[in-house]
Amino acid sequence: MRIIILLILFFYTIFAKEIILNEKQTTYLTNKKVITMCVDPDWEPFEKINKNGIHEGISADIIKLISTKLDIKIELIPTKDWDESIEFSKQKKCDILSFLNETPKRKEWLVFTEPVFTDSNVLVGRSERSYIEDISKENLSIALPRNTAMSERFAKDFPNLVIIPTSSEDEAFKLVEEQKADLTLRSMIIAAYTIKKNGIFNLKIIGEPKGYENNLRIGVRLDEPILKDILNEAIKTITQKDIDDIVNKYVTIVIEKTTTFTIALWILAVLSFVIFIILLWNYMLNLRVKKEIKKNEEQQQLLIEQKRKAEIGELLGNISHQWKNGLSQISSLNLEMLLMYKLNQNINDNKEFYQRLQDTENSIKFMIETMNTFLGYYKEESDYSKFKVEENIRQVKKLIDLEIKKSNLNINIISNFPLEITANKNQWLHVWLNLISNSIKASKLQNIKNPQINITINEKNITYEDNCGGFKAEVLEDIQKHKQKGLGLKMSLKIVERSNYFMNIENYNSGVKFTIFKK
Repeated sequence: MRIIILLILFFYTIFAKEIILNEKQTTYLTNKKVITMCVDPDWEPFEKINKNGIHEGISADIIKLISTKLDIKIELIPTKDWDESIEFSKQKKCDILSFLNETPKRKEWLVFTEPVFTDSNVLVGRSERSYIEDISKENLSIALPRNTAMSERFAKDFPNLVIIPTSSEDEAFKLVEEQKADLTLRSMIIAAYTIKKNGIFNLKIIGEPKGYENNLRIGVRLDEPILKDILNEAIKTITQKDIDDIVNKYVTIVIEKTTTFTIALWILAVLSFVIFIILLWNYMLNLRVKKEIKKNEEQQQLLIEQKRKAEIGELLGNISHQWKNGLSQISSLNLEMLLMYKLNQNINDNKEFYQRLQDTENSIKFMIETMNTFLGYYKEESDYSKFKVEENIRQVKKLIDLEIKKSNLNINIISNFPLEITANKNQWLHVWLNLISNSIKASKLQNIKNPQINITINEKNITYEDNCGGFKAEVLEDIQKHKQKGLGLKMSLKIVERSNYFMNIENYNSGVKFTIFKK
């Protein structure tokens, strides 16, 4: 019993793909002897009639396979073009049309087999044209071979398109290539085949309308439906492998189910590598930038310290002069009081004696204030505090009082508003010291007889004006472009900006004008 079942399965496997016809169908084929066929003589790679009058291509190989399976000759009726093949079919000069789509119009004289071959239709345009998602929204011209199923359907479904009829698909391609038509429609296989064969690399696939696939069938004379049934029996026995083997003879198409996934992986890998390189480059660049910033900050701090030491040296010189004057005054007062004492003058009721004591006390206080102001300037403060601008300026005046007097400089502080700033108080001492020192130096260089500075404190800004000649045009331009060479003014600008203020610098009247205002 087991052997019988195995034999049945064995013979079923062998004969499963054999065609089984009924008596009527067998009799029909016996009497028919030859099936006549018309084809499209110029439709590569699907089919063509070569120069020797032989039918070749994908369709030709499938028809040969059917002919072998049915054991009947299928004879080619030569035609000059597809239009003539259609006309011959209507006139019943051929029993079948080898490879075509089913349409209502064609069903007037033909019946159709089951699909023999399915292929997507794609839109082909010039390479510079963008992808078309919805053809119904485009007002373009499209070249289509006349009397084709797709020509009929597109004329009906897309009234927005201008249909340009052609005698062949090659002509349709040429019209698009020469920019005489915007688009053409072709099967995916034919488009790939034609572009590669003819080297038309200025064309590309720019769309794939859904629902317009080529379900290619065999068209049979309407008056011989039995032939359609016989052909269907043969078509059933054709496997997908049979079709793939035939197609791969004419078109190099590698069918890989993982193609999209593989491409996606490659794209992801490339993007990941690019992102890694960018991140690595940014990391290295940031390290280098931080290193350079640190180096610049160290150099800038060194320059600031050098400048500060130089300023402290100048301040010490001024303070020493002021202390010399104070000490000389105290010494003189003390000598006078000693003389009074030696001359046995009445000290208790002597107003002049007490006045000299008061003058001595005032001199000592001035010297202490001068030293405290200097120590305050020298002390580095990192914390911000609120301070009055006017008091800040007056502290600097005390520091360089002797220099101001020696240069005959008159400083007017006009306080229109009790402006207070929250910043590093000691750093702002440097700002006023730098500006006043520069005015003193300029007055000496320009030989200004009555140098004057007016500092006006308003609610929203502070203006500093002098009459000491101003900057040369090229120097002022460098300062405004932050290219100045002098460290003092550069430091002052940094201090002001760090406190969220701006400093505008310009030549004004017979001197220079600095305007400090809130950002």
